[in-house]
Formats: sequence, C-alpha cells, structure tokens
Amino acid sequence: MTIDISQFFQVFFDEAEELLAEKERLLLAVDIAAPDAEDLNAIFRTAHSIKGGASTFGLSDMSEVTHILESLLDRIRQGQMALTAEHVDAFLAAKDILKMQLDGHRLGSAVDQDAVANVRMMLQSFSQDVPVAALTPVAPAFHTAEKAAVSHAGGHRIRLELPAMEPREVDALAAELGLLGDVAVSSLPDARKVLEVTTHESLDDILAICSFVLNPDDMVITQAPPLAPGEAEAARAAQEKAQGYGFFDPLPGAPAAQGAADPGYGFFQPLEDIRAAAGVQSDAEQGYGFFQPLEQIRADAAKAGSAAATPAVASVVAEAEQEKKPAKKEGDKAGAESSSIRVSIEKVDQLINLVGELVITQAMIEQRASALDPMLHEKLLDSVSHLTRNTRDLQEAVMSIRMMPMDFVFSRFPRMVRDLATKLGKKVDFITNGAATELDKGLIERIVDPLTHLVRNSIDHGVEMPAARVAAGKTEAGRLFLSASHQGGNIIIEVSDDGAGLNRERILAKAAQQGLDVSESMSDADVWQLIFAPGFSTAEAVTDVSGRGVGMDVVKRNISAMGGVVDIRSAKGFGTTISISLPLTLAILDGMSIRVGDEVYILPLGFVIESLQPAVEDIKDISGKGQVVKVRGEYLPLIPLYQMFDIAPRFTSPSEGICVILETEGRKAALFVDDLVGQQQVVVKNLESNYRKVVGISGATILGDGGVSLILDVAALIRSSRQLADESIFS
Repeated sequence: MTIDISQFFQVFFDEAEELLAEKERLLLAVDIAAPDAEDLNAIFRTAHSIKGGASTFGLSDMSEVTHILESLLDRIRQGQMALTAEHVDAFLAAKDILKMQLDGHRLGSAVDQDAVANVRMMLQSFSQDVPVAALTPVAPAFHTAEKAAVSHAGGHRIRLELPAMEPREVDALAAELGLLGDVAVSSLPDARKVLEVTTHESLDDILAICSFVLNPDDMVITQAPPLAPGEAEAARAAQEKAQGYGFFDPLPGAPAAQGAADPGYGFFQPLEDIRAAAGVQSDAEQGYGFFQPLEQIRADAAKAGSAAATPAVASVVAEAEQEKKPAKKEGDKAGAESSSIRVSIEKVDQLINLVGELVITQAMIEQRASALDPMLHEKLLDSVSHLTRNTRDLQEAVMSIRMMPMDFVFSRFPRMVRDLATKLGKKVDFITNGAATELDKGLIERIVDPLTHLVRNSIDHGVEMPAARVAAGKTEAGRLFLSASHQGGNIIIEVSDDGAGLNRERILAKAAQQGLDVSESMSDADVWQLIFAPGFSTAEAVTDVSGRGVGMDVVKRNISAMGGVVDIRSAKGFGTTISISLPLTLAILDGMSIRVGDEVYILPLGFVIESLQPAVEDIKDISGKGQVVKVRGEYLPLIPLYQMFDIAPRFTSPSEGICVILETEGRKAALFVDDLVGQQQVVVKNLESNYRKVVGISGATILGDGGVSLILDVAALIRSSRQLADESIFS
C-alpha cells in the first residue's frame, strides 16, 4: 500500500516555521559567555527536527543546510567548541536561508542560491578542522550517545517495556530518546524490546517523544531509583559485555548454555585460566567496587521479576502512573499534541459570522418579547433573559478564538533591533512587557507595519550613540521598551526609549521650511503631531533606514483606519513614548445609533467627542462654503448628513436637530442629524464584499427589528466635506 505524503506538506511547513521562530528566539536569548546546556540542546533539537522533516518529504536543499548546521551545533553542545558571537550570527543567517527555502517550497518564491552557498560555506568554515561528512544515513543516536559530554548519572531511570514493534521503529525511538539521556536496549523472552532511559528530563518529556512512534498506553512503564556514578559505569560496562563491546552481534542460534560452559567460544582460552596461570586475581575477587558476581545479579533480577515490586519501586511506579494520568487530563506536555488543533481562518470566520447571526436573531426575539405583558408571560420572558446571557457568553467565547497574544508581533522585533543597532553602531537593550495581551487576529496582522516603523525610528532617531550617551551621564546601551495592556475595551501598545527625546526647535524649523502653519506658541502636544505630516522628516541625510518622510504619516493613517489613536509624549534628554490605542476587535463595534429622516445609521463611538444642540447665533454661513458651528470659541465645519446622502430630513436647521462633534486625523467636525437613538454593540458586516464600496460607508449591521443599518466612515465623511477645502475655517 502506497501512502501519499503530500497531504502532510502543510503540516510540515507550519511546524518548520514554528521551529525556525523558536530557534531565532533561543539564539537571541542565549548567553554567549556562559550558554546554558539546555538552551544549546533546545537549539540543536530545532535543527534536528527540521532536518528530519525535510528528509522525510524529500526537501534535500533544506536537509543539506540543516545537516551542516546540526553537526556544528552538536560540537558546541558537547563542549568541543566554544560558542561565539560569530556562531550566533552564522546560525541566524542559516535560519534566514531555511526560511527562504521553506517559502520557496510552500509559496513558489525565488530562492537566492548564491546566498545559500555563502551560508553553507560560512558554516563549513567554522567546522573546517573537522569536516562535515556528506549527508548519508547514520546509525541511531543511542549507538554514539556515550560521546556526549553531559553526564546523566544520578538522573531518573525509566524502564519502557515496548509492545511488538518493527526493529527500525525501535531504533528510531531509541535515537530520539538518546537526545534526552542514556538509552540501553534489551530484549524480553517474547522478542519484545525494553528501553531503559537514564535522564534528568521528566517522564512527560519521555512520553511526548514516545507518542510520535506508538501509543504510550501500550507500554509498561516502571521507574527505579537513580544509579550512583559507580553503579552507572558498572551497568554500562555490563551492557557492553553482553553486547560484545559494540563490535559483535550475538551469535545466531547459539544456545546460552554453550556460552556459559565455553566462554572462549572455541577461539580463546578461558580468561580465568589465563589469570590463574599469571597469578592475577579475578574481577570477582578484586571487585573494583563496581560489580557483584554475575550469578547474584541474575538471581536478584529473577526475584525482582517474580515479586510484584519492592515497596520503593512500587511507590515510584505508582507515582509514574499518577503522573501519567493527569498528563492526559490536564493536557500538559505529554498531551500537548492532542490539546490543540490547527483550524483554517476561513472556518473560524464562518463560525464568527454564524454567531453574529445568532446574536441578531436573539436581539429580534428580545425586542419582540419586550412588548409582552410581564405578568402573563413571565416564564417566556425569563427564558428570553437566559437566552440573552447565554448568547452573550457564546459570542465572547467565539470571539476569543480570533484573539491572539501580542507575542506574535513582539517576537519579530528582537532580531530586527539587534541587526539595526549593530548596523548603526549603537547598543540597545530590547525589553517587552505584556506579550500575553490578546488582540484580534485581523488587527495583529495590520499592526506589524506601524510598529516596525516606530521601533526603527526609536533606534535611529531616539537612542544616541554610545559615546554621546556616556557624555550625557547615561548607560552606554540604550533601552527600548515595547509593551501592551488592556484598558477598558481597548488595547494600549507603547513604544518607549530612553534616548534624546524629540527636539521641539528642530521640528518647528523643519515644519516652517515645508510651509506648514506653525508658531512658537504651539503646545508640545501639537508640535509632536507635526511629525505625522506627509513627507515630514528631521533626518539630515536619507539612508536605507529613514529620512524619506514616508513612515510616520503611514503609521497614523493605518492606525486611524483600524479605529485607533496615536499619542506622543516626549521630554528632551529623557526619551519618547508613542502610545497606540486600538479596539480589541473589528468584528464587533461600539456604536451610537443616529436618525436622519426615516433612516438609522451607526456612528463608531471612538470618533464621538460629544453631542449638543447649538443655538441659532452659534451657526454661521460661509459664502460658498456652507456652514460652521461655534463650539467653545472654536468654529467647526458643519456636515449635514441629509445632504451627503440625499435624504429627506425632519429638520433642516441645525438649531432644531442635534450636532455630534467628531474627531479624526487631528481634525474636528460637527455632524448634523435629526436625533440620537441610543448606544449599542453591533456585529459588523462587510458591505463591499456583499454589495459594492460606498463613499462614506464602512460597513453594515442588522438591528434588533431586522432592519439593516449602515455604519458611517467618519474619516471619509470629513475628507469629502466641502468645508474642509478652505483651511481658513479653522483660523
């Protein structure tokens, strides 16, 4: 039977990408001066896993790179070579090459073969004193495990009695377990194999590896007290003796009695006769402090096998079984593979849409039930109340599926900060906080580019050169903070540095040079907002990092498109903090219902400052430019919604209706409507995919009465308003 493994390619691609990201994280965190052995082993395991998967799927280009990388990492983790900064740079470059090759196989993108060859040569040069052999099948890792510099003496001794398995499966399992400790293989009378693992790792880690090859429930697992160093050496020597010292396989068909009666096997004089002739004591007489007589060992083993278990061993086995059960129930490492599944985002979106429809249906039922007499329909109304609570809980639970931790964004930056700081000759300590804070997946993907601009600007413009920092009484290395936290229904993301801060005089001079309307009396907050102007940059020279003035205006535009707000705080000589406030999700919106004529529209609450009914004397006509309304001494352009959408209104005079004061992109305007209906959460539906793009409309929703209500695009309304054509309105 032939198995088509192409169906598993996507699983390998996803897992390989996760392993590459994990490898990069470990490399950036490793202490070069005193690397932790577990960190080195973890880095090695990522390369080993990618190599194994690539070989399985026939991706020879990836397996060749990882083979050289794995060999070099193996020498470092065994202490044969000291880790250096150059090694870390080379390993990071290899990670980039593997990512490029992975994308080439998955997406069909181009692979720079020259870059691949350069990285391979660089890795080879680090191990040139011991050339890396060509990639060929190698013996299982347990045959060469004793080369490892790490001693597992004193570790757990776990005995795994395997079910009937193919020899190659046993070899593969022993090879993987050999990465965790010393593995001894023996046979049972029924030809089944037994693996005895001596390791410092937990039983859960052992079971996690075994689960790749077989069902852990099919094994008999026992655990014994750890061996003392001398006993460990004795056990190893005894096993070597039983296995022919690694040189000979047991003679097929040779009876055990013959081996005992004829220890020379027809080739050699018995060892005891030689020693007697030479006057040398036997091992049993000398003892060496390690061995008991072989017969006694066999007798003890027989007793241990016939008895249920000694109290000490029984208690340990009971603990092992007890550990094994909660591991399945609580989903720790051993059950990690079964505690999560990969689901396409299309299925998640479909589920969210269906729950959104359920919320709308529930709102319809609630609205109709509100008209019933509570005395006559008490039980029905009570059931509707329960339905409302359960629907709300279901909606929150389903929405949480799309929520992802900010670590998906933050994990991209340590490498970028390291590379950019090195390129600019600066020293930067990168500190993150709140990586577990969750945000909607759609926003996660869209926030990456704005944060990238802000982080690059902080390193380039904010953090000073080491000499300048020392002269200013600061530490040589600057500090860059990236944090995320929840505040109400929003997430606050902050990018902070302890650099030089914004230069007010320089910003004002540059703004005046570009023809912007500025004055010395402007507040600091207004001056800081000037850096978001299109084409604005204070860099003296254009580089590949900054200076073109196309970064910060894009940042603000993208944040505003997500319904967010950008704020800047800065103190000269102390640093700058840029704060971004975003809604947690775009699928549900807090909105204000407004009425114009017979139509009801939804106004996103994040843009609303206040609502008021203006006096007649506060409304002024501008010849050919429409009307403005005076609010606390400030004249704002008036946007009559009924004119924008050609609707017959109830009121045509602003003094009879309501003016809702809106702010977006640093500009304010007054939206003239007939009435305010209320405030509610609405499920956003995409209008463009179901109908077509409409200017001034960002989406639609279904109200409790079943009617469709359009969601206003505030930024588009203000931009298209005729009054904004004349800047003199704001003076």
